[in-house]
Amino acid sequence: MKSRIYLSLVLSSLIATPALAQAPTCGGNFAQFLQGVKAEAMSRGISEEVANHALARVKVDNKVLSRDRAQGVFRQTFLEFSQRSVSANRMQVGKKKMAQFAEVFARAEADYGVPAPVITAFWGLETDFGAVQGDFNTINALATLAHDCRRPELFRPQLLAAIEMVARGDLDPVRTTGAWAGEIGQVQMLPRDIIKYGVDGDGDGHEDLKNSSPDAILTAAKFIQALGWRAGEPWLAEVSLPDGNFPYEKSGLGQGMTINDWAALGVTFRNGAPSTQNLPADLLLPQGRNGPAFLAFPNFSIYLEWNQSFIYTTSAAYFATRLGGAKPYDAGNPGSGLSDVAMKQLQQKLAARGHDVGKIDGILGGGTRTAVRAEQLRLGLPADGWPTEELLGAL
Repeated sequence: MKSRIYLSLVLSSLIATPALAQAPTCGGNFAQFLQGVKAEAMSRGISEEVANHALARVKVDNKVLSRDRAQGVFRQTFLEFSQRSVSANRMQVGKKKMAQFAEVFARAEADYGVPAPVITAFWGLETDFGAVQGDFNTINALATLAHDCRRPELFRPQLLAAIEMVARGDLDPVRTTGAWAGEIGQVQMLPRDIIKYGVDGDGDGHEDLKNSSPDAILTAAKFIQALGWRAGEPWLAEVSLPDGNFPYEKSGLGQGMTINDWAALGVTFRNGAPSTQNLPADLLLPQGRNGPAFLAFPNFSIYLEWNQSFIYTTSAAYFATRLGGAKPYDAGNPGSGLSDVAMKQLQQKLAARGHDVGKIDGILGGGTRTAVRAEQLRLGLPADGWPTEELLGAL
């Protein structure tokens, strides 16, 4: 999940601070805030000694706040991001990792139904297989975001879970580092998920997602299963579209089509068709009708649970198909996209016509794609969801 505060503090000095009822759940005096966190942790069975140890050196990290305020949404196109992220080197390393940990991956699929390429793709995209895990102190990051009042309902429980990990011996409050939003380890998971889904893959008595690849692989598998993974089913497959008239307005998520429906319209698979022809299938055209085309199956929704960015999720799912033996996609020749300024202008025009495009931010998200298809259809243009200067001018 990537989405998601100015003094050093020794918690033992907080013993004489006001009662929990007076401690802010977010914002306000940072020392009082931490006093409330400590009291809540102790009410959940954490000893005072552990709570003091976990929070003794906690301080606000302003770099975390800066990253939170400026966190990037994918402004790259699918071709740009996928070609950069699914590189030849990453493919090579990924295949080596699948061979190196073949027994662990076999256990992951046997126990949780999640195949090796799916886990490996997330592993590679999140941290380059553990090489780049982040250098933000985890406790500081979570305390900073929990104290900040933007999303305390998300980060305060994660901070409490991190304290529980300290009690279990699975997190060092001084040395454990990770992403700016508190994710830890080779597959970048938050503390609550590590506690709930953590698997001791190497048998050392700990769930160490930072240093143990077996722990990371099996924990990721268990987490993906819990998100709703359907064992034995595909997640994404590249397809070719027929020439001539085609109902592009049926593209996009949640259109109620099946593999059989697409086959009847002349859609063909480039890497072999799945065995179940009545499987629900959505046509994804990340850069319109002249770019790559994919059918996404129910398991694709798990990618959206992992990360809500359409470009990231489609790239991760495509990476997994490549690790599973699929050929590189046919990039086609899609038209150039709109600039940030032009995209905002388009969103403003779409919103003025009653479409829900969300925030006017220049990002081609799901709401904007749906609105674009509707307006393309109204104007008699191919309704493939890819915004163009022609559409902008027509509106």
